[in-house]
Amino acid sequence: MTQLHPQTRIPERETAGQPAAIDTAAIDADLRAVEDRLGRYFAGRLHAAAGFDAAYRRLWATAKEAADGGKRIRPRFLLTAHRGLGGGADDAAVTAAVAYELLHTAFLLHDDVIDGDTIRRGRPNVAGAFAADAAARGADAARGRRWGEAGAILAGDLLLHAAPSVLARADVDEWTRERLLDILDHGVFVTAAGELADVALAERLGPERPALEDVLAMTEHKTAAYSVSGPLMTGAVLAGAGEDVLTPLAEFGRLVGIAFQLGDDLLGVFGAEDVTGKSIVSDLRQGKETSLIAYARGTARWQEVAHSLGRGDLAPGEAGRLAAVLEECGARRFVERLLEQHVESAVAVLETPSLPSGLAETLTGVARSCIGRIA
Repeated sequence: MTQLHPQTRIPERETAGQPAAIDTAAIDADLRAVEDRLGRYFAGRLHAAAGFDAAYRRLWATAKEAADGGKRIRPRFLLTAHRGLGGGADDAAVTAAVAYELLHTAFLLHDDVIDGDTIRRGRPNVAGAFAADAAARGADAARGRRWGEAGAILAGDLLLHAAPSVLARADVDEWTRERLLDILDHGVFVTAAGELADVALAERLGPERPALEDVLAMTEHKTAAYSVSGPLMTGAVLAGAGEDVLTPLAEFGRLVGIAFQLGDDLLGVFGAEDVTGKSIVSDLRQGKETSLIAYARGTARWQEVAHSLGRGDLAPGEAGRLAAVLEECGARRFVERLLEQHVESAVAVLETPSLPSGLAETLTGVARSCIGRIA
């Protein structure tokens, strides 16, 4: 069992001026253990669902498909912090990584319903699969959509419940368990605020002229807490870290989470769908108030953007023209510079003696990988 108490501090991990390099092979082994644990989790749920009707079995099968094939960004952050701070092979760290991946999948399922999307990673998501099933049984489009949304909401609910349930079973002492659950709970709480703000801005239910600060706050809340800060802090807690480590990791995660989302804003308009798997029409059709739109709102080209933004029938060709306007008015370059500023601020946070240089070096590389994702 991992023993951890509030006054625990990370021991010095560098000798003779050499950085304590992170064992990437060990992290890869941990990630394989995460995959195995996820597989066993869904196998258990599918086995239990066999006692119910075919629709419920299908629900769990499509939920498993939703969890398959992800980049495992959150488990990697968690395990990198854990190994980088001296943690060894630890079943509790793998358990926590599984919990964060289940949470991420739950948010994806709910996000697809909110956005009205039926495709994820190039294939039908839960909503799409259930809607197609309804259509095959003779349902009209409206009934099929309701069936698909019901399936996605329930699958998301089940995985949202599973995340803290799995984490609570980690083999740790009670103080650590409460700390880990508090971090996870904070991530859920803040993410819901960001998601609600995102919808409010897209539906023009927020400020009449949203400022860039409003958009960045939404971006931070929607992404950073559960995707970067939470996993990093969780891995650090399991390695025995104190507040002198948790504080810079939390701030690094906040800044990098924003940078990741700024990169997604750019990819959502200027990326190549066949490379990124991300639609270059969806954000524009939904009228999402991204950093690009917030900047364009204050330029002389705004009316050209406003004319097409939020049109559900926006064609790819028109989306391309809109992308050209966003580039010509300076929005693209502005967001690229903003992304770079957040990355450099995140790297500066790592310049503290409380973080082993091997971990700082690895996280610096992660932060700088946010730059140039479209180039």
